[in-house]
Amino acid sequence: MPPSSTASPSSATLYYAHDPMCSWCWAFNPCWQQILSGLPESIRVVRLVGGLAADSSELMAAEMQVFLQNTWRQIQARVPGTEFNFAFWQQCQPRRSTYPACRAVIAARQQQQQADAAMTLAIQEAYYLQARNPSDDTTLVELAVEIGLDKEQFKRDLGSAATQQTLLQEIALCRDIGARGFPSLILEHGGQRRLLALDYQQPQRILSQIETCLQVVLSS
Repeated sequence: MPPSSTASPSSATLYYAHDPMCSWCWAFNPCWQQILSGLPESIRVVRLVGGLAADSSELMAAEMQVFLQNTWRQIQARVPGTEFNFAFWQQCQPRRSTYPACRAVIAARQQQQQADAAMTLAIQEAYYLQARNPSDDTTLVELAVEIGLDKEQFKRDLGSAATQQTLLQEIALCRDIGARGFPSLILEHGGQRRLLALDYQQPQRILSQIETCLQVVLSS
């Protein structure tokens, strides 16, 4: 279960709604790391997985494969420095299924809170750089071991009904707090929520939005 979305008037929560197999989230990650470094310590960060695509055993349609490859190229043009390994499309059997990767993040978090971010990054690097398929449970188990998690516990948690229920709850919470696609950043403070405008290359613009929101609440 993610932490409650209810914040007291004196506290602030920054929700990061993402999907570990979202290519725009991969492009946003360097900026996100700088935002985390620049956040006031008083702001609580809550990570939520959004579940872009439900479970599927079907091979991804050719049209969708072309669409996603074009998306990768668009991202490279718009966010210079973002790397993709296009060998994935020849070496793997892609499926339009991100729920397994989302459950992997939740299962990792159940072992260690900080493993949420570590598993997300491991999935992204496997998918985008190493041409490994995070829609496959076998890949996810390999990644769990690589980041130091207990293999057997991870396998149990990955396939548990409780993990699936948590995923569905986080998907619903993303919708309820106003996430609009992935990634989304939503600041909750003083009983108000604001969807922040993203800038993939200038984290200071996002930090400035957060500072302005906090000041507005304090002065009201």
